[in-house]
Amino acid sequence: QVQLVESGGGLVQAGGSLRLSCAASGRTLSSYAMGWFRQAPGKEREFVAAIDWSGGRTRYADSVKGRFTVSRDNAKNTVYVQMNSLKPEDTAVYYCAAYPTRDNYYATPRSWGQGTQVTVSS
Repeated sequence: QVQLVESGGGLVQAGGSLRLSCAASGRTLSSYAMGWFRQAPGKEREFVAAIDWSGGRTRYADSVKGRFTVSRDNAKNTVYVQMNSLKPEDTAVYYCAAYPTRDNYYATPRSWGQGTQVTVSS
């Protein structure tokens, strides 16, 4: 099973940017489609973005489309999400996740990281 560790969270002002990273170990990242999710206080965890094994296909939640960009570097076993034009409503714990297969990012993820906090101040 793949182990995932997120990093890059922090406090940023509205309109600012952050890039989150998700480093994988235990299995090669190219075996999996990958996703980013987030959970705000008092809310359920929600989908943010996903990418297939090659990086050739991506999917975004409507709330982040045009502001967030998901990418991956399989040689570094790392997935990223670049977050621009951040809003206070983007404040949440962000999790990366590995899907069971390389190209189906509509399935239920199989592995999760521990999360990284993103706080956007107004």
